[in-house]
Amino acid sequence: MNPEDLQKLVTRVMPYGKYKGTLIADLPGHYLHWFAREGFPPGEIGRLLALMFELDHNGLHGLLAPLRGR
Repeated sequence: MNPEDLQKLVTRVMPYGKYKGTLIADLPGHYLHWFAREGFPPGEIGRLLALMFELDHNGLHGLLAPLRGR
């Protein structure tokens, strides 16, 4: 994991789909789990979704709190 990826989670928005415009860090767990089952998209967005899934799955949302609002 690249440390800058954590900052990207709180600044990048979902570019498409039901949650278009939502920060990746704010995507609901069930949506992230769906991607984990069906496959993450290619490229940076897929990498960030996979990282957010891991944080969500392991209850580590708190790691992002200090990065919000920077």
